[in-house]
Amino acid sequence: MTEQQVRHVAKLSRLRLSDDQVHQFTEQLADVLDYVAKLNELDVENVEPMAHAMDLLNVLREDAEKQGLSVEEALGNAPDASPPFFKVPKVLGEASGA
Repeated sequence: MTEQQVRHVAKLSRLRLSDDQVHQFTEQLADVLDYVAKLNELDVENVEPMAHAMDLLNVLREDAEKQGLSVEEALGNAPDASPPFFKVPKVLGEASGA
């Protein structure tokens, strides 16, 4: 990773970086790439692909259909209602053209 590459990526990302930031990010990105290179050295041929590092089962319940609120229940706490709708104060002025 070179400072020129960092400046190029920053330009593409429309980021303004100071010279100190360019230098700092160059070092940090080089460290990340070195670490990834070390990971690529590992022999993972016999390792099963997994979605999680720990052996967990899906903790989510099955999706099941159930009864929703009735109109009366849904409007029960509404300050102003005209079933089957909520009444809300007008927020657009007459001059808005909406």
